[in-house]
Amino acid sequence: MPIRPRRLILSLLLALPLCGLSVHAQQTDGLQQRMSSAEFKAAGLDKLSPQELASLDSWLSTHGKVTTKVVDASGQPVFYADKTKRSKINAHIVGHFGGWHGNDQFTLDNGQVWKQVSSDAPSCMSGDNPVVKVKPSLMHSWLMYVDGCNGDVHVERVR
Repeated sequence: MPIRPRRLILSLLLALPLCGLSVHAQQTDGLQQRMSSAEFKAAGLDKLSPQELASLDSWLSTHGKVTTKVVDASGQPVFYADKTKRSKINAHIVGHFGGWHGNDQFTLDNGQVWKQVSSDAPSCMSGDNPVVKVKPSLMHSWLMYVDGCNGDVHVERVR
């Protein structure tokens, strides 16, 4: 029985995407290659048709991989891994405090040194060894409150 040219062309056109899928699967490992058979089955992926699995593999290959570097005991991501280092600090400035001048450095009686990083500064009274509070703020920044000042300034730790 002779094969009609129209059927041959149609068959080739239908087979072409499958060849492309095969080449694509060889270039990148799909879920089936990256997972154990038990994991693959437990996720219910064995119930997908080959076309559905290929579509899922394609989608995964075009979306960025996210790696969580720090997780807590339950496996949840931790966004501030150094929570203990981000607690409020109560101390005294060592020596004379004459107010904010833009790029001042302040040594605290606990040995820490902090530098003013914001230019907007509240009015302050000068004094010797004033009480200071350094508090965590947004985006890993810090705020310093000095007793006798009418506000706070952004600071960063030098040492």
